[in-house]
Amino acid sequence: MPRHFLRPLATVAPSCRWSTPRHVRCLSSPSSGSEPATASLNPRWLLDVKNRIGKCIIFGLSSQQIAEAGTILQEIAQDWRGLVAGSEGFLTEKHRRGLYRQEVVWGEMDSMGHVNNVVYNRYAESARVNWTLNYANVWDPEHKREWSELLTPSAIGLILRSIRTDYKFPMKYPDRVTVLHKLRNQPDPDTDHFILDVLILSELHQRPAARCVEDIVVYDYKKGQKSPLHPFMVDQFRKTFGLQEQVKQKYGNKVTGLLERVRELEKGSWDRVDATEDMGSAAES
Repeated sequence: MPRHFLRPLATVAPSCRWSTPRHVRCLSSPSSGSEPATASLNPRWLLDVKNRIGKCIIFGLSSQQIAEAGTILQEIAQDWRGLVAGSEGFLTEKHRRGLYRQEVVWGEMDSMGHVNNVVYNRYAESARVNWTLNYANVWDPEHKREWSELLTPSAIGLILRSIRTDYKFPMKYPDRVTVLHKLRNQPDPDTDHFILDVLILSELHQRPAARCVEDIVVYDYKKGQKSPLHPFMVDQFRKTFGLQEQVKQKYGNKVTGLLERVRELEKGSWDRVDATEDMGSAAES
C-alpha cells in the first residue's frame, strides 16, 4: 500500500485517545446540523433491545405479540449494521465498506489480552484506502486513474494529517471487524482538506469497538503544496454526502419505530397492572 496516504505528517499517539488536535476541533461540527436518532441512546442499545424483548417473553406474550417479537429480532439480525451505523449516516452497502467482516487474529492482541490500540488505526487506514478505491473501481470508473493516483505521490494525492482514536471497549480474539468511513462535511469546489469519521464495528458484539476522526489534506506533489480536489471528485463526494443524509434519516426512522414497537410489547406484558412472570413448566411442577 502507498505509505504517504496511510501515515500522518504528525502522528497522534493512539494512547492519547482523549486529546483532539486543534485543527480537528475547528472542523468538528457536522454541516447537516442534525443529530442521529441514536445520539442519546446507550452504546449498547441494540443489546438492550434484545434483553427487553426477552423480559417481555418471560412475562408472557400472546401469539400475535410473539410473532411481533420474532419479527423485530429477525430485522435486527438481518440489518443490525444499518440500524447501528446507518442511523449515524454511515453507508453500509457492499461497495461502501472499507473492511467487511475481517477476522481479528490472535497476533493482534497484546499482553493485556485484547486487540492492541495501534491495530485499530491499521484497520482504519486499510479501510480508508479501500473506501477511496471504491470510487475508482465502482462509483466513478471514468476517472479511475485520477482516483487511484490519490494513493500515490505522482500527482494530486491525499495525506493523513492526523488521526484521533476513541476506544469504546477492548476487542478480543475471536471476532471480526467491519470498518466504515463517512464524510463529515459536504465539500465545496475549493476543498483542499476534509474530515472523515470512522466506525470500527465488532461483529461479535454488534456495536462500535472504536471511533476515529481522520483529517485528510489534498496535496499536489508536482507543485509541492495543498491543492483543491478535482471538480469531479467534489461532485462524487457531494453525492456521497447526500446519500449519507438520506441513510441517516431512513435508519433513524427505523430505529425510532423499532423502539416504539418494543415499548408496545412491554406495555402488553410486564409493564401492566396485572403482570405476573410466566414461569412455564417450572411453576406447574
